[in-house]
Amino acid sequence: MAEEEVKILGAWPSPFVMRPRIALNLKGVKYEFLEEVLGEKSELLLKSNPVYKKIPVMIHKGKTVSESMIIVEYIDEAWADGKPAILPADPYDRAVARFWAVYIDDKIFPSMKAILMAQTDEAKTEAGSQASTSLQLLEEAFKTCSKGQGFFSGETIGSLDIALGSCLGWIRATEKMTGVDLLTVEKTPLLAAWAERFCADEAVKEVMPETDRLVEVAKMLQAKWKASA
Repeated sequence: MAEEEVKILGAWPSPFVMRPRIALNLKGVKYEFLEEVLGEKSELLLKSNPVYKKIPVMIHKGKTVSESMIIVEYIDEAWADGKPAILPADPYDRAVARFWAVYIDDKIFPSMKAILMAQTDEAKTEAGSQASTSLQLLEEAFKTCSKGQGFFSGETIGSLDIALGSCLGWIRATEKMTGVDLLTVEKTPLLAAWAERFCADEAVKEVMPETDRLVEVAKMLQAKWKASA
């Protein structure tokens, strides 16, 4: 499939927007990044994703694809020739990767939001404990999925690496803002080492947000959450 007319509609702080951008970088596909203003929805976004009205959206040759991990799978299939596969080839391994990707969205992001929204030390401790438990389970999943290699998918970055790796910037920002240790050598040594490898990859470097910039975004979100509470 031709590598032309590829656009990603999103915002730089979004971990979900990071996912298709990393996938395209892994495949060596050039694309245009159309930046959305945080807190607003452009006409293009509303037209491109009329059901959920959310980023990210991929536009390829005028056709739109929505939902971050669905876009990642589309990229893997659309640019399969001569490029490393993002999803595992084995059907069972592929199902396992999809399972844990859903787990990450269900557990990791809500836990970090709960930490940032906590109004008491007790609430923050409870939310931090839940996040740590989720990461411990992912530590065990890494042991199984990686089969002793550097990434969840083996020797190279795959779909599950992208799913969890997109959280790393926000994990670091949450740790810095709240003092809650989440991903550490002491608690999750395998994931801590994996995180270093993931962030050092050329496909990831250019799209991984700086921690301090995310902290500023998180402060704005905290103020918004408190105002709406």
